[in-house]
Amino acid sequence: MKILSFNPAHDGTFAYLEDGRLITSVEAEKDSHYRHSPLTIPDVFSIFNDINEIPDVLCRGGWWPGDNNAIERNTISGYHGISNSSIITKKQHLFGKEINYFSSSHERSHILCAFGMSNLPKGTPCYVLLWEGVIGAYYKIDSKLNIIKLADVMPEPGHRYALLYGIGDPTFDKKSAEFSRFSDAGKLMALASFSNRSKPTNEEEKLISFLMQDCPHLKPKECEAFRDFKHYNVGLQDPEFRNFAGIFSDRIFDRFYEYAKLNLERNMPLLIVGGCGLNCDWNTKWREVNYFSEVFVPPVANDSGSAIGTAIDAQFHFTGNPKIEWNVYSGRDFIFDDTVDIELFDVYETNHELVSEMLANDLILGWVNGKYEIGPRALGNRSILAAPFTESTRIRLNEIKQREQFRPIAPICLEEDAEKWFNCNRPSPFMLYTQLVSTDALSAVTHVNGTSRIQTVTRESNNNLYELLVSFKKRTDFGVLCNTSLNFNGKGFINNISDLSAYTINHKLDGFVAGGRCHLLKSSKYYQKFKRMQNSKDYGQLT
Repeated sequence: MKILSFNPAHDGTFAYLEDGRLITSVEAEKDSHYRHSPLTIPDVFSIFNDINEIPDVLCRGGWWPGDNNAIERNTISGYHGISNSSIITKKQHLFGKEINYFSSSHERSHILCAFGMSNLPKGTPCYVLLWEGVIGAYYKIDSKLNIIKLADVMPEPGHRYALLYGIGDPTFDKKSAEFSRFSDAGKLMALASFSNRSKPTNEEEKLISFLMQDCPHLKPKECEAFRDFKHYNVGLQDPEFRNFAGIFSDRIFDRFYEYAKLNLERNMPLLIVGGCGLNCDWNTKWREVNYFSEVFVPPVANDSGSAIGTAIDAQFHFTGNPKIEWNVYSGRDFIFDDTVDIELFDVYETNHELVSEMLANDLILGWVNGKYEIGPRALGNRSILAAPFTESTRIRLNEIKQREQFRPIAPICLEEDAEKWFNCNRPSPFMLYTQLVSTDALSAVTHVNGTSRIQTVTRESNNNLYELLVSFKKRTDFGVLCNTSLNFNGKGFINNISDLSAYTINHKLDGFVAGGRCHLLKSSKYYQKFKRMQNSKDYGQLT
């Protein structure tokens, strides 16, 4: 069965399944479009370049009702709803072929995404924690895949978490904003790691009670009531605000964990989904409490996985199969839409020894390999790579990325070396957990609290990246590199050579690797230094 699914709104995405296998997932933000973009009409036409046949099922994910409520109620499922009665099906025609139309709720899309992508066999009872900008709830899935909501634990956990960042940030317009900024949750996660105080002040307790109150929606303008509080517009460099960021982060986690201890059976699997599933500190805590037999978070935990979840829901509805085969590198191929100006670049035939030597000599390179990653994390196919050793590299990477210096840089590591350098004794292929760094040699990828958001790599998961890490290890004794996403600030991954060339020039990368060629920016002082040092070696320069 061929299923084409789309989530048209926030984090707009198309997903295509064929006979229980994810063929592609195409997110509107990718290819340098604005983060969290909805689908556009050109996106609708372009998806048919990615599929070979007219699908048997067309799915639309549920969302908030629009202006045409009466019409939409008959064709589009809503945001909330877990029962089968929330599912809408009908026959319709697409390009002359009669197909099935399917729509189920946004809530179900997250739950089915988590179950369908997990390694749990069909019929395995489990719990699901869905926490995101709107929903913060526990569910149980029974052996027949009935979904039972156990409790709404806290409304809007993702929004309330990000709102604290906005309270401290004087640039956030609290009076007119209807919602917290999408980017602020990740920034608060970084700030929380600076915290070295666990007990809140009386004033902070009042702010916690305000942020965690039980109301459907907490508007940013309501924060105006706290104008006289110490943390209001104090700025993000303030150490006491950073202390409070950690305290508040722990308090949200504790609310959900306390519910679990009181109400959930021990040693059952836990599936975590929703935007809060991208919080590596919380994911790590869920593993460390040892309450569940296993914890799984999909790499598309946020709304980028919603279209996949709706497709899985449709597949289960029509075939009885709630499971899919999938690969995290299921995006689109890189587009060579133009030629690179050789007046600006030296060009080499790429080999792992050359790239390792450049990285070991402090060059910072864009790295393009195969199809882009699904979800928001760069996992070695649309990445910026650098040596992991010095604080100055971390500073330079954040300058290249045009982002705050308190933001950490993540490492990629050979899986066989992960325990040695990061105390990580299990695979961590999707950069969703933190680990304590066990050496002071990796300053560029060690956050202020001594942790790293690690991605482990095997030959099977990403052979080209694995071979590069092996080569870098031969050169430096460390099979570890800095890895951060290759994107313009506020936009999705770069996916064409024109943007990559422009980014390299304007953001001062030293070069990039794409399509079997290594392009080195002639104006880069780091490259020129490398060239002088390696003058006697023949690395196969083409131009």
